[in-house]
Amino acid sequence: MTVPIDRRLLIKASVLGLGALSIPGAAAILAARGFSHGIASGEPSANSVLLWTRFVAGNDTKLRCEVASDIGFTKVVGGGDVIAKGEADHTAKLTVTGLQPGQWYFYRFIAPDGSISQIGRTRTLPQGDVSRFGIGLFSCSNLPFGWFNAYAHAAQRKDLDLMVHCGDYIYEYPVGTYPAAKEALPGRLIQPSHEIVTLADYRLRHASYRLDPDLQDLHRMFPMIAQWDDHELANDAYENGAENHQPESEGDWATRKAIAERVYREWMPVSDAPYSTYQIGTLATLFRPETRITGRNKQLELSEALAGRGDIAKALAEFRDGPWSAKDRTVMGMRQEKWLYDGFAASTKAGTGWQILAQQIVMGSGRFPAQAANWVPSTAPDYVRARTMAGVAASHAGLPFNLDAWDGYPAARTRLYEAALAADANMIVLSGDSHNAWGYNLGDTDTGGKMQRAGVEFAGHSVTSPGFEAYVPNIAPADVAKALQDTNRDLVFCDTSRRGYVSIAITPDDVTGAWHFMEGIRTRNTALSETRRMRVRKGQRLLETA
Repeated sequence: MTVPIDRRLLIKASVLGLGALSIPGAAAILAARGFSHGIASGEPSANSVLLWTRFVAGNDTKLRCEVASDIGFTKVVGGGDVIAKGEADHTAKLTVTGLQPGQWYFYRFIAPDGSISQIGRTRTLPQGDVSRFGIGLFSCSNLPFGWFNAYAHAAQRKDLDLMVHCGDYIYEYPVGTYPAAKEALPGRLIQPSHEIVTLADYRLRHASYRLDPDLQDLHRMFPMIAQWDDHELANDAYENGAENHQPESEGDWATRKAIAERVYREWMPVSDAPYSTYQIGTLATLFRPETRITGRNKQLELSEALAGRGDIAKALAEFRDGPWSAKDRTVMGMRQEKWLYDGFAASTKAGTGWQILAQQIVMGSGRFPAQAANWVPSTAPDYVRARTMAGVAASHAGLPFNLDAWDGYPAARTRLYEAALAADANMIVLSGDSHNAWGYNLGDTDTGGKMQRAGVEFAGHSVTSPGFEAYVPNIAPADVAKALQDTNRDLVFCDTSRRGYVSIAITPDDVTGAWHFMEGIRTRNTALSETRRMRVRKGQRLLETA
C-alpha cells in the first residue's frame, strides 16, 4: 500500500531546488560545491535500505544521515554518519538498518556547515502476505536523444513501490556519435565531449547525466534496483572485451572495465554484489543477475560466419549447428547459473508466488520476417542494408537476428528454462536493451515436439534511444509489428516505434505488465500517447490481453 503524498510538497521540502541544474558544461560540474547531485536510494530489504548522495568539498566530509517516518523529520527512526570521500568522487553511501518492513520513509543528509540535502522518499520491502506490489522498469536512456519524460511520468505515480533499471543508464559515445549532431536535441549536453575511457571521463559522464532533473526526481521519489548493461562500459561488452573498445588506442580492456565498474558503484545506489536477490514477502522473489560481463562469452557475428563463403546457405547451416548451438556458451557463467537455479528452487519451496528475473537483455526469440528485405530504403547506410539481408537469410536457416541477446546463447537459455520448469516456477522475465517493446511467451520445444512453457517476458522499450523506426522510417510501425509477430509465434505483442517505460503490477493471482508510450521526447512533456497491457495468470505461463 502506498502512502498518500503530494509530490510537489516533497520538492518544496527540499533545500536545493532545480535552478542549478540548468547550468551546462563541464566547468559547472567541476565547480560544484556542496550537495551537487541530489540523493538516491536502492538495494531495499525488509528492514534496510541503501542511501546515496554527493557532497563536494576540499576534503573528505562527514555527513549525518537522518531517516524519518514523516516528511517534517519529527520522528527520526534511523540513520548514521557517512563520509563523502574524495577518492570516491565525493559520493557517499550508507545502508540504514533497523527499519520496519513495507514502510515508506523520508531521508536527508546534513553537512558540517549545516547545509541539508534534498529530501528523499524510500521504502522497505514487505514481509508476509502482500496483496499488491508495483514496479517501474526502465532501460536505454541516451541523454542527447531527448528528454527523460518516462522518468518524469513514473516519478509522479502513486501505485509503484520500486524502480528497476536494466541498464544503459548512460552511454559512452563522444558528442556527435549516437546521436549524430543533426539528431541530438539542442541543450541536452553531455560531458566530456569525447568517448569516455579514463576514470575522470566516466565520472564526468555520470555527473552530467545525474544533473537531469527528471532522473533526479525519479531517484528522489523511489528506491531503485539497478544493473549495468553494456553502455555503462562500452558497446557490446562481454567478459574479455567489447565491440567499442580498441586496445591499440584505448588501452587494456580489464583496466577500462574496472574503471567503469568502480565509477558505476560510486555514482549509483547499489551494493558491491554483482548479483543479488530481493524478497517481496510471500508474493515474489526478485532476482537481479548480471548478464553482461561476469561470465558472458563473446557475441557471435553472422558477418564472421559468412565471410569469404560462396555458399551462404551452407555457411549458415554450419554456423547454426556449430558455434551458435555450442553447449558451453554462457551469458552469466556457470557459477551464477547455479546461484540462479538454486534460487528458483528455494523460492518455490518456500511457497513464494512469483519468480521475477530482472536482467539486461531480451530472452524471447526473434527472427527477421522475409519482407524485411524490402524495408530498408536505398539511402540507408551500407552496413544497415548488409545486416538486414544477412538477418533475412539467417531467418530462413532458423537463426535469430540479435545475437547479443539470449538468442545468441540458445544452450544457456535452455538451461535456464529447464531450471525454471524443474522448480515449477512462475517465472516473469523483465528486460531492456533492445529499445523496443516486446511481450513474449517463453519456452522450448522438447524432444517429443511439445512446447514446454517456462514463463513470460515483459521486455521494455527505451527511455530515449531509437528503435526499429530509425532504420525503417518508410514502413508503418503496425506493419513491422505484424510481420514480426507473424514470423515469431511466441511474440504476442510488440511496438517498434515509441519510447517510454513499463510498469508491473504483481498480485497473488496474476501479474500485469503495462507498456507506457510517451507522446514524444523532443520536448519536456509527461503526456502518454497510449498504454498497452498484458497479464499472466498464476500457473498459466501465457500472456493474455489485460
